[in-house]
Amino acid sequence: MDSPTLTKAELPCPFRELLELMQQLNYGRIESLTVRGGEPVLPPGRVVREVKFGGRNGPHARSASENFHLKAPVTEFFHHLQEMGEGIVEVLHVQDGLPGRMSIPLRD
Repeated sequence: MDSPTLTKAELPCPFRELLELMQQLNYGRIESLTVRGGEPVLPPGRVVREVKFGGRNGPHARSASENFHLKAPVTEFFHHLQEMGEGIVEVLHVQDGLPGRMSIPLRD
């Protein structure tokens, strides 16, 4: 998943579905996202949309498109999920349809 030329259409199904969820959300957070075998498990526990007053609140403009190269935050986020292997992303903050930051519990 580290390829800078990877497109949305080339993603394995669980990753593509998560990207589509982020694009539909556009701004907000995804809570309690389970990761198994390095892949996201959908649906997540909770999805919360943020409303920006005076801003664009619908789905991201690229949500209907399959033919675009993934941006660095997407590939970096998916790489973290693969490295995690098993676990929970407590909160994933989504900004402009992209993963912005995530909170994961520290292991003892």
